[in-house]
Order: sequence, then C-alpha cells, then structure tokens
Amino acid sequence: MKFIGFVAVLLMAVAAFGAEEEGYVPLFNGKDLTGWMGDTEGYVVQDDGTLLCKPGGNLFTEKEYADFSFKFEFKLTPGANNGVGIRVPKGGHASYDGMEIQILDDRHEKYEGKIKPYQAHGSIYGVVPAKRDQLKPAGEWNSEEIIANGRDVKVILNGVTIVDANIDEASKNGTVDGKDHPGLANKKGHIGFLGHGSVLEFRNIRIKELNK
Repeated sequence: MKFIGFVAVLLMAVAAFGAEEEGYVPLFNGKDLTGWMGDTEGYVVQDDGTLLCKPGGNLFTEKEYADFSFKFEFKLTPGANNGVGIRVPKGGHASYDGMEIQILDDRHEKYEGKIKPYQAHGSIYGVVPAKRDQLKPAGEWNSEEIIANGRDVKVILNGVTIVDANIDEASKNGTVDGKDHPGLANKKGHIGFLGHGSVLEFRNIRIKELNK
C-alpha cells in the first residue's frame, strides 16, 4: 500500500509538472547552438548539457518572438553580469533598441553603492526597477520566467514576481534613466543572452508563444 501511495504521489507530481510546462518548447538542445546566432564562440555547451558563457558577448535566437513566456535557469559566479534581451531587432542595441532584463549578482561588494535601482537583477534596464533580494547565492541555480504580453512585462524569479509593469505607463513621463528607449515600442524581436565579461551558466531554456 505504501508503494501504491508513493506511485500515486509521483504520478500527480508528473502531471502537475506537465501541466505547468504545456505549450513550452526548448530553445536550447543541450548539444549545440542550433537556432542561435551572434557570439557562438563565447558560449559553449558543456558535457552536462548546460550552456556556459565563458565569458561571451551577445547570443540571440534566430527566430523573432512577439508575446511569450520565456523560462530558463541560471547560475552566477560572484559578481557576474549578464542580461536577457527581448524584442531586439537584428543588429540593435538590446538595452535601447529592444529591452534588457538584467542578470546581475547585485549584492556583490563590487556593486555596493554603485548601481541604480533600475540596474538591479530582473530590472528592465533604465525603465523599471525590480524587487531585490530574491537571488540565490552565487553558485546555486536560479529559475526565472519573463512574460512579455503586449505592453505588459512580468519577471518572476524563484517563484517571486519582481517586476510587473506596463511599459507605456512606466515610460509615459520619460524613462528613469533619462535616456531614449525606442525599443519599448517594438512588437517583436529576438531574445538573447547579453554577456558583459562574466562567467555564468544557463540550462532548461524554453519558451511558450502567447496569443497564437
């Protein structure tokens, strides 16, 4: 009976996981960089199937996406700095011609007193500051979901919503960094990892397109 009970619990867990992931497709196959473009030399696939920024520059999906839920896991090294570009045009600057969602070990001592709220991890760079202190320590895996649905952008880190913003509302009186961000108007573009000279790892990279 105990075994049957265990099997029932296991099947429920599998069913719940499958329901949660329904509609998602992998963007990274764990073997090579098929489907990606950009700095394909600065990112390497490791033997365990994870993606290592060694460090590298910008690595983008070949395909463009409009409205989506983008899920991934990442592991920082101390002080690591990277980002996720969304709705970025080919050849564009991710932070301005698209949007950059920060990936940053923002409590590292080297950033103490040196970063603005809109530079903290999970922030829409220059536009929307994120709720802080939801990152796991460097060396541990974090899970993140970025949802872009029309003019609304949400960032969920380790199960906690750290950004929930309407980008029109957030920028109607100008952006918080005082700079032009024409990419806020984009309806679609490439998704990518934005290397800034740091080593970190990624895995379980997948996406679900919305409103299709």
